[in-house]
Amino acid sequence: MTQSSAGEVTRLLQAWSSGDETAFDRLLPLVYRELHRRAQRYMANERSGHTLQTTALVNEVYLRLLDFPHRNWENRTHFMAVCAQLMRRILVDFARSRKYQKRGGGAPTLPLDEALAVCHESPLKIIAVDQALDNLAALDKRKSRVVELRFFGGLDVEETAAVLKISRETVMRDWKMAKVWLVREISRSVPRGA
Repeated sequence: MTQSSAGEVTRLLQAWSSGDETAFDRLLPLVYRELHRRAQRYMANERSGHTLQTTALVNEVYLRLLDFPHRNWENRTHFMAVCAQLMRRILVDFARSRKYQKRGGGAPTLPLDEALAVCHESPLKIIAVDQALDNLAALDKRKSRVVELRFFGGLDVEETAAVLKISRETVMRDWKMAKVWLVREISRSVPRGA
């Protein structure tokens, strides 16, 4: 996204926050491609025949944005962070609705990138990632937000630092520590073969 496009997104977000409902309609075309790209990244490795499609995920984000209680948007980065959180919620809700919860033990060791690739083969893994992030948030909310923004939101280190108002070094340190913690948590909770 160009600097002028990012500025236009921020201007429209602020107008929307001020009650201009038409600003949302003008905003959609400017952010659609980026949201679709991020959603496509999550959906790329889904099993064939998966009923939730990339466009449906983006459309669901739009619907939830319309009902979003606080429209006090700071800028494009803040908006994308909220969209990342919404995508996470949608994917987890979808996994839960499919009732794929299984019981079992002997969890395998999973590389974090594999576990966080929205766990494409099993909704159980999506739920495990969500639960692990919730558990991490209970211990350290900032580290959980770093993972959510970087992984689900696709924000880079600079954007994550800006959203959380922390240094880039803190983002990198939190990211590394959270990855180690999450790998351990997820490998404990995902049954072998799930």
